[in-house]
Amino acid sequence: MTINNRGLFLKKGLSPDELLTEMRHARTADVGWENGQSWGLVYHAGKEVDQIIKEAYTLFSHGNALDPKAFPSLKKFETEVVAKTASLFNGGDEAVGAMTSGGSESLLLAVKASRDQARFKKPDISEPEIIIPESAHPALDKAAHYLGVKTVRIPLDTDFRADLDTLRSSVNKNTIMLVGSAPAYPHGVVDPIKELGELALERDINLHVDACLGGFMLPFLERLNYPVPPFDFRVPGVTSISADLHKYGYSAKGASLIIYRYPELRRHQFFVLTNWPGGLFGSATVTGTRPGGPIAAAWAVINYLGEEGYMRLAKEVMETTRILQDGIEKTGKLEILGRPVMSVFAMGSSQLDVYTLADLMAEKGWQLGRQHNPPALHFIVTPPHTKIRETFLSELEGSVHRVKEGPEACEDAAALYAMMGTMCHQSDLKTFTLNYLDQTYRL
Repeated sequence: MTINNRGLFLKKGLSPDELLTEMRHARTADVGWENGQSWGLVYHAGKEVDQIIKEAYTLFSHGNALDPKAFPSLKKFETEVVAKTASLFNGGDEAVGAMTSGGSESLLLAVKASRDQARFKKPDISEPEIIIPESAHPALDKAAHYLGVKTVRIPLDTDFRADLDTLRSSVNKNTIMLVGSAPAYPHGVVDPIKELGELALERDINLHVDACLGGFMLPFLERLNYPVPPFDFRVPGVTSISADLHKYGYSAKGASLIIYRYPELRRHQFFVLTNWPGGLFGSATVTGTRPGGPIAAAWAVINYLGEEGYMRLAKEVMETTRILQDGIEKTGKLEILGRPVMSVFAMGSSQLDVYTLADLMAEKGWQLGRQHNPPALHFIVTPPHTKIRETFLSELEGSVHRVKEGPEACEDAAALYAMMGTMCHQSDLKTFTLNYLDQTYRL
């Protein structure tokens, strides 16, 4: 059966069997992430981890971390996850943090903490600014938009990392925070965190490292002797780090972390209201009600996998990444952009229209993220890709042969983040995206 009356309550509720049948049918239209057809969005570590997540999440699905006195279990889980992650990032005894609903909330809190700290320490700053590379995640712009902070985006160097010369010259009296990515989403490269830290110390401003993608991958690659540039609290000047548990932490969505070098900075992320008739109100993060499921699942997965489990997964993913990258470059028509440090990378071409290539691969069931400036296709490698890597490379080679070489059909073709689509006029992109959102979420 299919429920068509979306805007009306059913006169009589469905039976459990009817509900699950309907939901399973709806799921058939989703991308086949279990089979490795998606190169992003889902990070799956296998059936055993999946079962741990389901049981832990269900056990605490009614928990609410809004009140740690009512749910000391969730307080225990959260503080232990924060402590383990702070240690993973080589935080000292003073390192503190909090769990959030995702990377966007973690980045918003990092911006808020720096803004409010600047209000306290540097009250002469009336128009605070943060400086971020062009490759930094748009959630930083969103956070700045919400919080009344100006973002200054700087260009990338030829290696797709932040251009340090431009960055240095962009710092001024209103700058409250610098941001570097470890790695940046578009190309998988790590910004020059060491140099950014030196500049942050020199100018007495904060440095946030967005490790939402790499936070639970880079430390284990370092243990496996892969070359990992410095990015954590071992770099003097780094004041905060964000990392997503629901990415390479392999936990349930939505779960992320914001970790601070010292407690004074975290205090500025808190919200307190003392004159409400409902009593004293204090909120550690953006959300009020904080679902217990993601917190419990994160604690369970971290303790289930342990260091050995994360290293095993990291090794497996990196071996697959190298095989994929070698196969891509062996086509002779495609290249890996920049020098990606881990299992996130972009594939471009000076000979082929990569958007046409993506269309051909989509016909075969592969969902490849599209990027622009320059045109590229995006890959996030996860454990399920280990089983399909040879099939993917074979079908990629076949699609490469089908693509006509020559000038692109549209010089201004652009990829919209998190969707498949191209446009020919940059000036229309914002309007197009707004229309797309309106259409997508229309009732």
